[in-house]
Amino acid sequence: MDVKRNLVTGSIAAVAIAAFGVTTVAGQRPAAPPAGIAKPWVMPRTGDGKPDLQGIWTNATLTPLERPQGQPNLVLTDAQAAAMENATAERRERLSQASDPNRPAPPQGGDGSTGAAGNVGGYNNFWLDPGERVAVIDGQKRSSLIIDPPDGRIPPITAEARARNQERMKARAGTGQYDHPEYRPLAERCLLSFGPTTPLVPNYFYNNNLQIVQTPDHVMILMEMVHDARIVRIGGKHVPPHIRPWMGDSIGHWEGDTLVVETTHFPLQQPFRGAAENLKVTERFRRVDANTINYRFTVEDPTTFAKPFTGEIPFNATNELIYEYACHEGNYALANVLSGARNEEKRKGTQK
Repeated sequence: MDVKRNLVTGSIAAVAIAAFGVTTVAGQRPAAPPAGIAKPWVMPRTGDGKPDLQGIWTNATLTPLERPQGQPNLVLTDAQAAAMENATAERRERLSQASDPNRPAPPQGGDGSTGAAGNVGGYNNFWLDPGERVAVIDGQKRSSLIIDPPDGRIPPITAEARARNQERMKARAGTGQYDHPEYRPLAERCLLSFGPTTPLVPNYFYNNNLQIVQTPDHVMILMEMVHDARIVRIGGKHVPPHIRPWMGDSIGHWEGDTLVVETTHFPLQQPFRGAAENLKVTERFRRVDANTINYRFTVEDPTTFAKPFTGEIPFNATNELIYEYACHEGNYALANVLSGARNEEKRKGTQK
């Protein structure tokens, strides 16, 4: 798929903020601190007095969602964190070297190693931006984003979930996800992000930026990947059970200075680790300084997971812009595939 990313010159952010009618007020200026003492950070607040979470943030990180086997501790030592970050920098430098123009072509069908289409081709390292630093929460360098269960791993799935998965596999037996246009993944069809939209975990690929815009009644979270926009209704009630919008139905409320968001009513086509119909995700957004929002999420689905699990991710402020994700514009591949198949059926006399 040919992905084209064109710079949006601030118009999306400007229009969104204007539409929401957002104002930010500065508190009274505190007295100047004595010489040599840093001025204390003051929580910025919106016109209605709530913490101002607005801006462009990134959740890109080297820290994996689940803790690697053999790593017993949630908190990394400085040496462990430095080793991870140095290894990433060295790998990036190595993969940024110019390719040998005289290298042979890959074998037909690929060489079988990990990579797009059997490693025939795909994005090279230039296009990837998974993150360069480990996640830091409350001063702790983390080995996993999941903090509960204590082992940092997603709990086992239930017997009910295993049976459900087997039924789905039987229903799709003999048909691959690329054998029918409606079986193709939602992300490949450019309908939703290449990664979860709820909870807001990193995709470890690229486009991990997001933008938050607030009003007293709504919070908008715009994800750079495939420009998904979640709308959180503050103080609202969930829609009826038969209504299942993309990314679920999100309602929020404030607990002191923490924004709490509950999302349910996920569509069956948009599962998170196999959970959808009975999935509930509770998110907590807490701004801790000028450049950081601490984001905590809890995933619950007793029909899929043996128990709930919780993770934490730092959202770090960035001065980068949100880019347009032009995904299928100008991409005629699928239309041509279908047209070719119909012509083949016509020649064989098998067209329905």
